[in-house]
Amino acid sequence: MSSTKEINPYNLGNLPYLTDEQFIEFPDPTQFKKGVICFNGNLSPGVLLSAYIQGIFAWYNSGEPIIWWSPDPRFVLLKEDFHVSKSIRKEIKRNEKLLEENDASALTFTTDRDFKGVIEECANMERKDQDGTWITIEMQEAFCELNRLGYAHSYEAWQNGKLAGGFYGVQLGKCFFGESMFTKVSNASKIAFVLFAEKFWQAGGVFIDSQVYTENIARYGAKNISRTAYLRLLKDTLMS
Repeated sequence: MSSTKEINPYNLGNLPYLTDEQFIEFPDPTQFKKGVICFNGNLSPGVLLSAYIQGIFAWYNSGEPIIWWSPDPRFVLLKEDFHVSKSIRKEIKRNEKLLEENDASALTFTTDRDFKGVIEECANMERKDQDGTWITIEMQEAFCELNRLGYAHSYEAWQNGKLAGGFYGVQLGKCFFGESMFTKVSNASKIAFVLFAEKFWQAGGVFIDSQVYTENIARYGAKNISRTAYLRLLKDTLMS
């Protein structure tokens, strides 16, 4: 029987506001058996970016303290595992034809055109077995600031001038950390994600972090890897 003592999540307390040029060292995730590493602190740019660099992210509900996670296992999409189903390829070709015909139902795609709109849609989207949203007003404001600073990005699908789907996340070098996705028009977000991923791989991207299992990302070849493997992959990729 293991004699390893369970370490309780660490209280970060009231941290100062950190700019994107400042860094804070979080507790070592491997010292915690469960996914919760610490709590409290704040969502200033330096704190959020420091967390991502160390394999940690904020995830909590309204009314709770900020909770910082590093789950084991981690759900990751690697470049070499990426694949697109025939049905989605068919939808992409169908949409391309609609665009050529100037059909009003065609989807168009943009990057960072409406970050605020995307994150608000993600927050307001009803999800199965989920009461409320973890994308609080505080989180929305924090990620909008990361977008202003050039770290967080949104990928939008449009139909008739209205948002039809999209997603957002944070990119650091060759790593993309996906946060949330929404869809209003069938296949809009699927096509947006495929177009993004293919450009990301072509530009030298190594992995897309989905944090925990989602059916949306599993269809493209994402898989669970151990937290130890993820932290090693993250470190190696950030240093490359």
